[in-house]
Amino acid sequence: MTLVVPIALQNLISATVISVDVFMLGMISQSAMSAVSLAGQITFALTLFYMGMSAGASILTAQYWGKKDLHIIQRVLGIACMFSFCISFLFFLSSFFLPEALMHLFTNDQELIQYGSRFLQMNSFSYPAMGISQMYLSVIRSMENAKLSAWISSFCLILNIMFNAVCIFVLFPSKPDLAISGVALATVLARFIELACCMIHSVTTGSIRLRLPVRDGIQRDLLKDLLKYTLPIQGNYIVWGGALTATAAIIGHVNSDMIAANSIASVVKNLAVVLCGGIATGGSVLIGKYLGQGEIEKAKHAGNKMCFYALLFGVIAGCTILFMKPLVYSIVHLNPTAQSYLDGMLYISAYYCIAKSVNSTTIAGIFTAGGDSKFGFWCDTVVMWLFILPLSYLCAFVWQMPPILLYIVISLDEIIKFPIAFIRYRQFKWLNNITRNFA
Repeated sequence: MTLVVPIALQNLISATVISVDVFMLGMISQSAMSAVSLAGQITFALTLFYMGMSAGASILTAQYWGKKDLHIIQRVLGIACMFSFCISFLFFLSSFFLPEALMHLFTNDQELIQYGSRFLQMNSFSYPAMGISQMYLSVIRSMENAKLSAWISSFCLILNIMFNAVCIFVLFPSKPDLAISGVALATVLARFIELACCMIHSVTTGSIRLRLPVRDGIQRDLLKDLLKYTLPIQGNYIVWGGALTATAAIIGHVNSDMIAANSIASVVKNLAVVLCGGIATGGSVLIGKYLGQGEIEKAKHAGNKMCFYALLFGVIAGCTILFMKPLVYSIVHLNPTAQSYLDGMLYISAYYCIAKSVNSTTIAGIFTAGGDSKFGFWCDTVVMWLFILPLSYLCAFVWQMPPILLYIVISLDEIIKFPIAFIRYRQFKWLNNITRNFA
């Protein structure tokens, strides 16, 4: 619980910031809310790279933390930061110079493209800072220092909320275009403050430092290990996230009312499952530590506990969505058509969260902690790209099914993966010690 609770708190505040952006903008303009939600898909795509790289770094960090080898962990951090910064810089260039082209991927509505492009250009400056800070926070979290990681992220994300409120309600309450720019600027300021906090901790009380990689034999072996376990995870996140982005594009080409309803439903769903994400991340650190120490039975016992709590909190997450419905309706003002779509989406999301909780815990938490990182990639490739996306395309543009039925099809992925992940878990192929003896 000392791992799960801080990580869940960090996830909650992260989801809350995204939620607050959408809800606040929804109070002044439905178009502004929809545009920022679609533009956020670019940041989401970048976050997938961070998630993949930080997951790979966390696998090695947790297992070498079990061996108390800080020297190797320091080197893992350097490699992860180098890759993360390079990817962030590429996203910065594309978002700053080609914002309209990126927005055209998600919608043909000119008003949404105009608003979204404005947000993307300003928000792109946050990417390089976010790339470094996210790697540092993930590594210290894998060293069982989840509280510090949560405090830094929470402090900066709360600042982000405060900046957003000032821009939307004080400075530009009747100017959606300027409010969007203000929200993006608030994100940039918060990310640079977060990076500053990481640098200060690194040079003062931190046990590892933010340094450039050193090229030698040990570094080459670590790079091989990092790529071996990171690339399948990275591929998994790209396949999964690319499919979610594609489904967002499909929804974006149906009608603007479904875009607005999906924006709110996604926010509510993400808020409901934050504790489930804490179980996956915190439990993977614990399992990685046990495996690095060679305590296989302890790792197996921890995995069983994680699965039980994932199912329990998945049910709680589904119930939370249903309880949040009246509050959501009182905050966000949608037209009657969008409101009817949202009502159906929230019911579907309540069931979706149960399977999502268990799948994320097993596939993204337990399996990766033991080096079994390829399973998630192949599972999402088959389920998302060979089944869900083709069927969603046919439902939307060929059969022209009602929006709620389309949303049901889009949400089938976790239901399909549930029995597959359970069978894989019971095979116990994830119980592996992947550390090297560099001495």
